[in-house]
Amino acid sequence: MEISDSSWEDFILVGFSDYPKAEFIISLFVSGFYTMTLAGNTAIILVSLLDSRLHTPMYFFLRNLSFLDICFTTCIVPQMLVNIWSGNKRISYVGCMVQYSVALALGSTECVLLAVMAVDRYFAVLWPLRYTSIMHQQICHILAAVSWLSGFANSLFQSSLAMVLPLCGHRHVDHFICELLIIIKLSCADTGAIEYKMFIARLIILAIPVCIILTSYGCIAGTVMKMHSAEGRQKAFGTCASHLMVVLLFYGTIMFMYLQPKNNYSQRQGMIVALVYTIVAPTLNPLIYTLRNKDVKRAMRKVLWKI
Repeated sequence: MEISDSSWEDFILVGFSDYPKAEFIISLFVSGFYTMTLAGNTAIILVSLLDSRLHTPMYFFLRNLSFLDICFTTCIVPQMLVNIWSGNKRISYVGCMVQYSVALALGSTECVLLAVMAVDRYFAVLWPLRYTSIMHQQICHILAAVSWLSGFANSLFQSSLAMVLPLCGHRHVDHFICELLIIIKLSCADTGAIEYKMFIARLIILAIPVCIILTSYGCIAGTVMKMHSAEGRQKAFGTCASHLMVVLLFYGTIMFMYLQPKNNYSQRQGMIVALVYTIVAPTLNPLIYTLRNKDVKRAMRKVLWKI
């Protein structure tokens, strides 16, 4: 089937428009969290750059995570707020494709980056004396590059499959963002084979990092249990606790969203989980690292004192 010119028509992001009063409250909620996301993650980046004691592999990867969260929320939130406050729910075909491609790329990058951060914690706990020689600057840059490249490669693969699908019928997207699984539902072609390929791609980009994270923390747990010093166990736990909390929050929501067949995908549930994944999680990440990390709090006080 050929793709008609109608494939280039605008999409309508329905979102929460069925509940206009709730929609306005949600917009205030989203704008508040977005502001905190920008402020919190920007603060993490600046503080870790300005304080020389934070020039370590852990904070290098944390800067990457903070920058990624800023980009991810900026890819979604401004368009969402414009649609709610202007009353115009339209988004262009190209804008929709760009939004879900970039969001998928950044989400996939975070999957790999969290696994890299788990490996970093593995070497910090199990090989403390050789840690700086193992996780030297060049290795850190390579691992960060692998995270970003693999994330964008996954998005390129899945997005290219979706973009060739002929779209027909209505263009009402029952979501507040252009979401890949929902756009596929608008196709009038048989999407079975493409969905299967996409599911395998999602499984790989999730399963491999999860295996790395579980293996790393399994080894860390075994090492910590063997420590005779309570202070040593507490220090090791403090080193990993913040990252573990971020991992649980991120993977808990993303697995619900993407590791299920399209037929079982509930759009209403998807929107609620997407709010947590796209709005709440990027805000909590800097809070988790700041509240549980004495080094970051000390560095922030030092920077604020200079200001």
